Amino acid sequence: MTLQLVDIGVNLSNKAFDKDRDDVVSRAIEQGVTTMILTGTSLEESQQVLDLARRYPGHCFCTAGVHPHGAKDTNTQTFKALKSLFNEPEVVAVGETGLDFNRDFSPRPAQEKVFENQLELAIECGLPLFCHERDASERFSEIIKNYRDQISKLVVHCFTADKTALYRYLDLDCHIGITGWICDERRGTHLHPLMKDVPENRLMVETDAPWLLPRTLKTKPKDRRNEPAFLSEVINMIANNTGKTPERIAQETWRTSLVFFNLECPFPP
Repeated sequence: MTLQLVDIGVNLSNKAFDKDRDDVVSRAIEQGVTTMILTGTSLEESQQVLDLARRYPGHCFCTAGVHPHGAKDTNTQTFKALKSLFNEPEVVAVGETGLDFNRDFSPRPAQEKVFENQLELAIECGLPLFCHERDASERFSEIIKNYRDQISKLVVHCFTADKTALYRYLDLDCHIGITGWICDERRGTHLHPLMKDVPENRLMVETDAPWLLPRTLKTKPKDRRNEPAFLSEVINMIANNTGKTPERIAQETWRTSLVFFNLECPFPP
């Protein structure tokens, strides 16, 4: 049985897909990944993924935002340009935005300011937020608390943190995005018991392709490139750790994702 899935995080503009982007999208659809949210991490990339979403209408949508790594390079014009992108029908979320205190490619005060700017833009335009957080869950949560009553919805994408961080986010009614990290027996097993703690209407799945190739794949591509067609590996691992069937996890995450991104599609029975 082919599952119907939404991949909420695909870096389709990445150069790893330059040679076969059409085939990647076709393979995804063949494997039931009928909806893909393409990630914008800078103003330039946000425009690129918007163009790609238009290239694959009905199957691809996108986000627009500035990743914390690029916070130091933003200015007033950046946010003005982003604001205009939020009017495009293919743009369904603000982001990727947030905090990264692991690599600190931008100074932390700059990250926080740019994050707050995008929170304010999301409130103004009414779009949900697609967020990145690494080694910064406490500060991330503190900032979110100041805006939470005004934000429509927020997902912490590629969640890899611990139970304490998870409960911080669930207490703030955040959504949780799970990637192939959960399929990694070396570093992702701490996520297994946490899957039962995430309410079904808060859980979504993603590949974060071309990265985080699921280590559970029986036949791995030689180039180690991940792609949306492999999303079912994440579904299966969640199912294994919740006592639910893959079909049920697929249905729940599909429904939750469509509601989160305000996408009008007929729900499965």
